[in-house]
This record gives sequence, structure tokens and C-alpha cells, in this order.
Amino acid sequence: MVKFYFVLFFSFWINISMAADISALRNGVVLINAVSQYPDYSAPWNPGNIVSGSGTGFLIKNGYILTNAHVAGNARFITVEKEGDARKYEARVKYIAHDCDLALLTVTDQSFLQGMTPLELGNVPQLDSTVSVLGYPIGGNRLSVTRGVVSRIDFRIYSHSGVDSHLAIQIDAAINPGNSGGPVLQNNAVVGVAFQGYRGDVAQNVGFMIPIPVVQRFLGDIADHHYDHYVDLGIFEFSLLNPAHRRALGLGLGDYGVLVSHIITAGSAGGILQVGDVLLTIDGLSIFSNGFVELEGERIQMAEVVERKYKGDSVQLGILRQGQESKVTIPLKSPWPYLMQARRHGVRPRFVLFGGLIFQPLSRDFLKSRNIKDVNLHYYFANYLEGEIYQEKADIVVLGGILSDPINAYCNRFVNSIVEEINDCKIKTLSDIASIFKSNADYYVIRFIG
Repeated sequence: MVKFYFVLFFSFWINISMAADISALRNGVVLINAVSQYPDYSAPWNPGNIVSGSGTGFLIKNGYILTNAHVAGNARFITVEKEGDARKYEARVKYIAHDCDLALLTVTDQSFLQGMTPLELGNVPQLDSTVSVLGYPIGGNRLSVTRGVVSRIDFRIYSHSGVDSHLAIQIDAAINPGNSGGPVLQNNAVVGVAFQGYRGDVAQNVGFMIPIPVVQRFLGDIADHHYDHYVDLGIFEFSLLNPAHRRALGLGLGDYGVLVSHIITAGSAGGILQVGDVLLTIDGLSIFSNGFVELEGERIQMAEVVERKYKGDSVQLGILRQGQESKVTIPLKSPWPYLMQARRHGVRPRFVLFGGLIFQPLSRDFLKSRNIKDVNLHYYFANYLEGEIYQEKADIVVLGGILSDPINAYCNRFVNSIVEEINDCKIKTLSDIASIFKSNADYYVIRFIG
């Protein structure tokens, strides 16, 4: 019986202590309301649909409010509110990074910052440790606090772009719409930014936060007042767990080395690495045969070493090529072709309209807007990078639709077809089509793939 009361008292004391910590930090957390305009790829001349939404942000040093890119992206008007103040203050996007779903806002009226305390950034939390999530989820205008346990630290695709993978931390605290951009706290410091979760029919109480290394990299990238995006080696690697495969490559027994299986020519490693190279080390760290390295006491994916670098930095690799070991230094840059497969934000759809024919470049947003199931289009979309289609066609131009007119009668069968050439001129970009239609011609012969 004594033990029962002791546990109750101890738990009560812990909750009071944690609540006191939260109350001291809550004046740095803000509610964000945004009126956004989303492009309409099915009618690309349309300015887009107006949508209102809300999220969370928090004050950091230099008067910036940190939040998610998906909270502020495509916004036409943003207001922020703080605890204990009914007024709405206008805010603007200062920097935004869609590849890691982070953004910094500035408030037009600097009096907004009076009485607010910037939150300090902490470190990566330990597994099985407790964190608190602050935010303004749907269903109320008062600050919400949920608590959970850190259950996984892993690489994961960030849903905002749909193609970029970065370090992410899984927690079992509820993260709902409106929580996005809110701070995740531990020991009075921010250890992450809430940003995505599973739908309730997929998993219960599983949310994710952007960890501090990703946040620090974003802040480091904008130190020169310009965001340069993430850099990447631009390679695909294959694990070397099979003993027979290792012997064929001249490797001994052990847990080291990965095989370069494909290289994106437009990426950093293009022209430096070769398919068939075995990567042994990266910046002096041994590469295990599953593509992981040991960094700061944790086994993480090799890509994390490059993730922490910036445009213009370089990385040194130890390689085995045709039985000979050597070292190569690779200057780092962003491989541009992968953007075709990403969700785009803050950009207008590109198109050419001529004779009622609507020509558009193939993209993820284009496919989604029209719910296209065409196998040929999906093949070109999926193989744009690995098949190096971008080398021949920087844009895969599609006849996206037709505005009916006698001049284009009976052409509907060609909708969603890929343009190969017009008047015997190969089409490599959307600009090629615009240039051809500007020229004087008695007629235009459009040839499609297939």
C-alpha cells in the first residue's frame, strides 16, 4: 500500500514539474493562419484554388518564426497569433526549403515580439525518452500539449516533396493537422519540429518530427541569405551481403563495402565514380555492407554524411575499382532531374497553348491533377532518372488536353501522348515547342512516341 501511494505522488510531482517547464516556454509558440493558392495543372492558365489553413510555429533567434514549408508554401497571406493577444499580425516568408519541409517567417510589426522568448535548439533525443509536442491542432484555438516516447530514428521520405528522404524521428504522441510546425520539447529545448503522421486507418498515434540536424542544416544553408537546397552524390548502391558476390568483386569476408549500381550523370558523382565501384569509406568512416556508417555512436545511412554538407562542399570516398583501392574527392551539388518526380511548390505550371492544343511537361503534379493511368506516361515518369531520359529530353512534353475547335477535330485520341517531334524537329524541352509554333509554317506535323 505504501508503494502504491509513493508511485502516485512521484508521478504527480513529475507532471507538475513538466507543466511548469511548458508554461515557461509557451510564449514562444504561435498560431499561424495562411490563405494559400494552389496551382491547377488541369487548367494551367487558372490562377489556382484558394484554400485557408492553419499550423504552428515558434520563435527562434533573430526574430524568426520557424515552421513547416507546407504551412507557409503557396501562401498569399499569412497571419500569426500569440498566447494572450487577440490580435492577428501579418507575417511573410523569409526563407523556405521544400526539400526538407522547413520555413522561416518574419513578422511585419516588430512589436509582436515583445514579451516573447525564443526557444533554444537542443540535440537528438534518445530512444525511449519522453518528449512534449506543442501546437494548435484542429478543434480549438488554445495551445495543445501532447506527450509521447521517441520510438524510432530513421531515414524517411518527407511527404511534402514526396521524393526527398532525410533523417526523421518517430514518436507516439498525436500529431494532427494544425500541429505542423510546432516545437517538440525535451529538457526545455527544442529537439524537433512536428511535421507529418499516418492517417488513422493506417496507424494510431504515430507521428514524425524533423530532428535538429536537419533544422541546423537549413539554418546553416541560409546563413548567406540564400537557400541552395540539399546536395546528393546522385548514385544508387547495392548491399554486399552475399559472400559469393563479395568474392567475385575481390572482397574478403566481413561487414564492409557497398556496390555502385547506377550513377545519375547529372549528379555529383557523374564522371567520377563508375558503375561497379565498391565504396569502402566516406570521409574516413567505414561503410558497412548494408550502406550504413557509424556516426556519433549511432549506425545511420551513408547518405547522412552527405546530408550535413552544403553546395560547394566535397566528400572523400575510399573505393575499390577493378581490384585496386584508391581515394576520390567529389564536389557536391544537387541533381536537378529528380525535381520532375517531386511535388512542386511556389511555382506556376508551365504550358504552351496553340490551336486549342495544351502542351505541358510531365510531372508528378500533372499526373495527379488528371488522375492519369496511362502506362506509357507512368513508365517515362518512373524511369526519368534511372533510365537517364533527361539526357535526351529535359522535359517530357505531353499533349495534356484539347480545347475543342474545328481546327483540332478528331485529335482527342492523342491526349496524354508524348510529343516526339514537330515538323521534323526533335522536342527536348517545352521551349522547343513554343519556338516552333512562333515560326511561320503552312502546317504543323506533330509526331508522338508510339
